[in-house]
Amino acid sequence: MKNRLKVLRAERDWSQGDLAERLKVSRQSVNAIETGKYDPSLPLAFRIADLFDLSIEEIFLRD
Repeated sequence: MKNRLKVLRAERDWSQGDLAERLKVSRQSVNAIETGKYDPSLPLAFRIADLFDLSIEEIFLRD
């Protein structure tokens, strides 16, 4: 699944570690989501959307 996570994170000048800390996941998890190697669980997708004040659909895009 494609996503805009890297762009959204960069707009806030956050490192992967910063985002991981805010989401309570590992930096490796953030990297895997950004690169499309891992699709987040629905609860994690909601936490990401809430953090960026966007809908899930605005962050995660269908292939």
